[in-house]
Amino acid sequence: MSTLPTELGVLTCLMLLAASLWIPYIIGVNKYEREGIDSFQRPPGDDGLPDWVARANRAHLNLLEQGMPFAVIILILYIADGFTTVTYWTAIVFFWLRVAHAVGMITGTARMPLRPLIFTAGWVCIMILGVSAFMAG
Repeated sequence: MSTLPTELGVLTCLMLLAASLWIPYIIGVNKYEREGIDSFQRPPGDDGLPDWVARANRAHLNLLEQGMPFAVIILILYIADGFTTVTYWTAIVFFWLRVAHAVGMITGTARMPLRPLIFTAGWVCIMILGVSAFMAG
Protein backbone atom coordinates (compact mmCIF):
# COMPACT_ATOMS: atom_id res chain seq x y z
CA MET A 1 0.00 0.00 0.00
CA SER A 2 1.43 3.36 -0.98
CA THR A 3 1.31 6.49 1.14
CA LEU A 4 -0.92 9.34 0.05
CA PRO A 5 1.24 12.28 -1.08
CA THR A 6 0.98 15.22 1.30
CA GLU A 7 -0.52 17.45 -1.36
CA LEU A 8 -3.38 14.98 -1.88
CA GLY A 9 -3.82 14.67 1.88
CA VAL A 10 -4.08 18.46 2.12
CA LEU A 11 -6.59 18.44 -0.74
CA THR A 12 -8.64 15.83 1.10
CA CYS A 13 -8.63 17.89 4.30
CA LEU A 14 -9.54 21.03 2.35
CA MET A 15 -12.47 19.30 0.68
CA LEU A 16 -13.66 17.98 4.06
CA LEU A 17 -13.55 21.57 5.34
CA ALA A 18 -15.49 22.75 2.28
CA ALA A 19 -18.02 19.96 2.76
CA SER A 20 -18.55 21.04 6.38
CA LEU A 21 -18.36 24.82 6.25
CA TRP A 22 -22.07 25.12 5.52
CA ILE A 23 -22.81 24.04 9.09
CA PRO A 24 -22.18 27.40 10.85
CA TYR A 25 -24.43 29.16 8.35
CA ILE A 26 -27.26 26.66 8.76
CA ILE A 27 -26.97 26.86 12.54
CA GLY A 28 -27.20 30.64 12.33
CA VAL A 29 -30.14 30.64 9.93
CA ASN A 30 -32.08 28.22 12.12
CA LYS A 31 -31.13 29.76 15.46
CA TYR A 32 -32.83 33.09 14.81
CA GLU A 33 -36.56 33.00 14.12
CA ARG A 34 -37.82 35.63 11.69
CA GLU A 35 -41.42 36.63 11.23
CA GLY A 36 -43.19 35.81 7.97
CA ILE A 37 -40.41 33.70 6.46
CA ASP A 38 -41.01 30.11 5.40
CA SER A 39 -37.50 28.93 4.66
CA PHE A 40 -38.85 25.66 3.30
CA GLN A 41 -40.53 27.46 0.40
CA ARG A 42 -37.57 29.62 -0.51
CA PRO A 43 -34.25 30.20 1.23
CA PRO A 44 -34.46 33.59 2.93
CA GLY A 45 -31.89 36.33 2.58
CA ASP A 46 -29.70 37.43 5.45
CA ASP A 47 -32.02 40.28 6.53
CA GLY A 48 -32.68 40.19 10.24
CA LEU A 49 -29.83 37.82 10.99
CA PRO A 50 -26.67 38.65 12.93
CA ASP A 51 -23.70 39.63 10.79
CA TRP A 52 -21.79 36.45 11.64
CA VAL A 53 -24.41 34.37 9.82
CA ALA A 54 -23.88 36.25 6.55
CA ARG A 55 -20.11 36.05 7.08
CA ALA A 56 -20.39 32.27 7.59
CA ASN A 57 -22.10 31.94 4.23
CA ARG A 58 -19.46 34.13 2.59
CA ALA A 59 -16.64 32.11 4.21
CA HIS A 60 -18.09 28.96 2.64
CA LEU A 61 -18.36 30.61 -0.78
CA ASN A 62 -14.82 32.02 -0.51
CA LEU A 63 -13.48 28.55 0.23
CA LEU A 64 -15.29 27.14 -2.79
CA GLU A 65 -13.92 29.98 -4.96
CA GLN A 66 -10.35 29.13 -4.08
CA GLY A 67 -10.80 25.44 -3.35
CA MET A 68 -11.80 24.49 -6.87
CA PRO A 69 -8.71 25.92 -8.63
CA PHE A 70 -6.51 24.48 -5.86
CA ALA A 71 -8.07 21.04 -6.29
CA VAL A 72 -7.72 21.00 -10.06
CA ILE A 73 -4.10 22.13 -9.99
CA ILE A 74 -3.18 19.60 -7.28
CA LEU A 75 -4.72 16.83 -9.39
CA ILE A 76 -2.84 18.07 -12.48
CA LEU A 77 0.39 18.04 -10.48
CA TYR A 78 -0.35 14.51 -9.31
CA ILE A 79 -0.98 13.28 -12.83
CA ALA A 80 2.15 15.05 -14.10
CA ASP A 81 4.24 13.65 -11.22
CA GLY A 82 4.99 17.28 -10.37
CA PHE A 83 5.02 17.28 -6.58
CA THR A 84 8.10 19.00 -5.18
CA THR A 85 9.22 20.60 -1.94
CA VAL A 86 7.61 23.82 -3.20
CA THR A 87 4.24 22.17 -3.85
CA TYR A 88 4.45 20.37 -0.49
CA TRP A 89 4.86 23.56 1.53
CA THR A 90 2.58 25.65 -0.67
CA ALA A 91 -0.28 23.18 -0.22
CA ILE A 92 0.18 23.15 3.55
CA VAL A 93 0.32 26.95 3.75
CA PHE A 94 -2.76 27.22 1.53
CA PHE A 95 -4.76 24.90 3.79
CA TRP A 96 -3.94 26.84 6.95
CA LEU A 97 -4.65 30.15 5.21
CA ARG A 98 -8.11 28.84 4.32
CA VAL A 99 -8.71 27.70 7.91
CA ALA A 100 -7.58 31.11 9.21
CA HIS A 101 -9.77 32.87 6.64
CA ALA A 102 -12.87 30.86 7.58
CA VAL A 103 -12.38 31.29 11.33
CA GLY A 104 -11.51 34.96 10.97
CA MET A 105 -14.44 35.61 8.67
CA ILE A 106 -17.06 33.86 10.80
CA THR A 107 -15.86 35.32 14.10
CA GLY A 108 -15.30 38.76 12.63
CA THR A 109 -11.72 38.88 13.92
CA ALA A 110 -10.09 39.01 10.48
CA ARG A 111 -11.00 42.59 9.69
CA MET A 112 -9.56 44.86 7.02
CA PRO A 113 -6.89 44.51 5.84
CA LEU A 114 -6.22 41.05 7.33
CA ARG A 115 -9.03 39.11 5.62
CA PRO A 116 -8.22 40.29 2.07
CA LEU A 117 -4.53 39.69 2.76
CA ILE A 118 -5.26 36.10 3.77
CA PHE A 119 -7.42 35.63 0.67
CA THR A 120 -4.71 37.15 -1.55
CA ALA A 121 -2.02 34.96 0.04
CA GLY A 122 -4.20 31.95 -0.86
CA TRP A 123 -4.39 33.22 -4.43
CA VAL A 124 -0.57 33.52 -4.50
CA CYS A 125 -0.34 29.88 -3.36
CA ILE A 126 -2.61 28.85 -6.24
CA MET A 127 -0.44 30.79 -8.69
CA ILE A 128 2.72 29.11 -7.34
CA LEU A 129 1.08 25.71 -7.75
CA GLY A 130 -0.03 26.68 -11.26
CA VAL A 131 3.50 27.62 -12.26
CA SER A 132 4.69 24.33 -10.76
CA ALA A 133 2.15 22.50 -12.93
CA PHE A 134 3.52 24.18 -16.05
CA MET A 135 7.07 23.29 -14.99
CA ALA A 136 6.19 19.65 -14.37
CA GLY A 137 6.72 17.20 -17.13
